[in-house]
Amino acid sequence: MRKRRCGLFLSALCAVTLSGCGLSGKADSAKEPGLEHTEAQTVDLVVWGAEEDAELMSQIINSFQENYQDQADFQISFEAQGESQCKDALIGGLEEGADVFTFADDQLNALAAAGALDPIKDADEIRERNLPSAVEAATVDDQLYAYPLTADNGYFLYYNKQYISDEQAKTLDGILGAAAANGKYFAMDWSSAWYVYSFFGNTGLQVGLSEDGITNYCTWNQTDGDIRGVDVAQAMLEIAGHPGFASRTDEEFLKGVKDGSVIAGVSGVWNSVAVQEAWGKNAGAAKLPTYRVKGGQVQMASFSGCKLVGVNAYSRQPEWAAKLAEWITNEESQRLRFQLRGQGPSNRVVADSDEVGQSPAIAALIEQSEFSQLQRVGGKFWDPVIKFAGSMAAGNPSGQNLQEQLDEMAESVSAR
Repeated sequence: MRKRRCGLFLSALCAVTLSGCGLSGKADSAKEPGLEHTEAQTVDLVVWGAEEDAELMSQIINSFQENYQDQADFQISFEAQGESQCKDALIGGLEEGADVFTFADDQLNALAAAGALDPIKDADEIRERNLPSAVEAATVDDQLYAYPLTADNGYFLYYNKQYISDEQAKTLDGILGAAAANGKYFAMDWSSAWYVYSFFGNTGLQVGLSEDGITNYCTWNQTDGDIRGVDVAQAMLEIAGHPGFASRTDEEFLKGVKDGSVIAGVSGVWNSVAVQEAWGKNAGAAKLPTYRVKGGQVQMASFSGCKLVGVNAYSRQPEWAAKLAEWITNEESQRLRFQLRGQGPSNRVVADSDEVGQSPAIAALIEQSEFSQLQRVGGKFWDPVIKFAGSMAAGNPSGQNLQEQLDEMAESVSAR
């Protein structure tokens, strides 16, 4: 495998000859299958991960090298690679890709189908260590294909308690009213289909992967039932027209939090530190509110997901790559990840710790989890939903019939 060296380069400096000696430090003293060597070997691995994780990964990789320093000479490099684009980068050249990589769980099916991942050998042990939802996210056809890393890839409500009471935060009507009364905004990204799912998810209208694992089914244009597609569309138009609402991207939401124009919004744990710094003691977090549709209140839903760590099936040193992936996701490393990056752990022990329990953002995510589902949609879901939501956010400037727009969206989402 060709290894690239653009990035953070980390290497162990010590080399020893092994002659039956065991692991040092925390490693098991018994020899491990596939790792026995009569003389020191060079372990050459490339790790892909989020750019903002560089410092964290440096510490984790260093601890891995120190733990196994008596078994090999290590040359491990870290390269920044966006987790949401990992699948495309890897499948574009498996033999040239990273040995170990972090990625969002919605890419798992495609990576497994492309032969980029092999089933995990010690699957039962990994399952036992991690939360059921994270294990489910790492599984295809009852086979575990990746190591769970986080269980926090979802969204919830942030609100500024200086302007919005805990009671007002329970309903979108209350939030929008408080925002408008103070000349401020509630922000939500309607240019992202990921967030727009919130309005449809708990209405009885359905979207998801078909049995072929590629195409989607979508009933968001349904014309019967307690709540119809046009009911949701009309509710979105009313929200969009409210003086307290602004459709803003995640970056724009955070900018508004910092400049004071935004006092509530929908986002995830990745912004928890910045929101806390901006709002201080007034920083609040909770499950998503209910919103008014067809004269009643419906709990806003959410997509949920996890970050996973995969081992390239084409790695030339798969045993060591697997050991590193397991190290990156073990209890100690997940605890460090929470401390440095505020990311919610998938490891059961860390997730149940007092430290994690005291995080308002993680607590809000857990509260919202009751109303969330794993993001399992095919590629044709995104653009049609973005087009529809963009029309709603702009107040339906074309004047096109709402049912027609819903029909077009559903047809495009379900297209083969």
